Formats: sequence, C-alpha cells, structure tokens
Amino acid sequence: MNKLKQLIVPPSLSKDKFIKIFGGIFEHSEWIAEQTWEKGLNSNHDKASSLHSLMVSIFRKANKVNKIEVLKSHPDLAGRLMFDKGLTKESTKEQASAGLNSLNEVEQTFFKSLNKSYKQKHQFPFIIAAKGLSSDLILKAFRNRVNNSTDNEFVEACVQVEKIAYLRIIDILE
Repeated sequence: MNKLKQLIVPPSLSKDKFIKIFGGIFEHSEWIAEQTWEKGLNSNHDKASSLHSLMVSIFRKANKVNKIEVLKSHPDLAGRLMFDKGLTKESTKEQASAGLNSLNEVEQTFFKSLNKSYKQKHQFPFIIAAKGLSSDLILKAFRNRVNNSTDNEFVEACVQVEKIAYLRIIDILE
C-alpha cells in the first residue's frame, strides 16, 4: 500500500463522524452504526473484532422486518446497478474483487437469471461475502442455495451480511 492509512479510533469519534465512517458497514443501514454509537464505545472497540461484535449485536437484536430490510438493501450480484455504476463504493470493490465486473455476456445473463429466480422465491437478493471469492465459487454457491428454503436462506443471508460487515470494518481499521 502506497498511502499510509489514517488511524481511526472509533471510541474517539463524534456520532456524526462515526456514522459517516461506519454507516455503510451494513449496506444502506446507517441505523446500525447510529445505535452502535449510542450503545457506547470503549477502548476495546478500536479493534475490528470488538467493533464488529457490537455492531452485529445491534443487527441480531433487530426484528425480522428490519433484518429483511437490511437484506433487501444489498444489490444483485453482477446486476444492473454494477454496470450502471450505481453500487456503493464498498459493493463495487467487493464485486470487482470477485471478477463480477468482467463477466462475459453469457455469464451476465446467467447471473441475471439466478438473481431473478432467487428473489422471486425468497423476496430478498442472494447475498454472499464476495471479497476473496472467484466468480466460479460464487456461482457454485448461488446454484446450491437458490433452491433452499426461505427460512434457511434468511439465516444464511444474515450470516453473510455479518461476514461482509467484518470485512468492511477490517478495510477501515486495519
């Protein structure tokens, strides 16, 4: 890395600054960062694992409707928003790291079809922590999960959202 990362110490941040930096940890769900700050940060929360635990506790305590809204906030993988440059910078980076921004036309069509089938069945998008995965591994997981029960997919999607959150916190703090 050519540039030194600016040291960010979450417990020392104002509420507005904390939300500005950590509001995107859970896709388009700043309320989690806001409630995290309001819960109170201490010196342990300058580490990714501790801050993640606190933020995840807020997410896990949310009712199912709010959790589903978090899930629905995630974009389709290799979907229209990616090609229209409408993703958050975090999602853009994560999908690009998996090569989803360079799929050929046939692969794009296949992802589009899977996205549509999955959303019709489960009423939320397919979610996977894409960072570090190849498009082939993502496609394999997609194929394996599309026919799961919605209850199982809800649980798995929440697990994936928590993984994504951890990876995003690491990107900020480490």
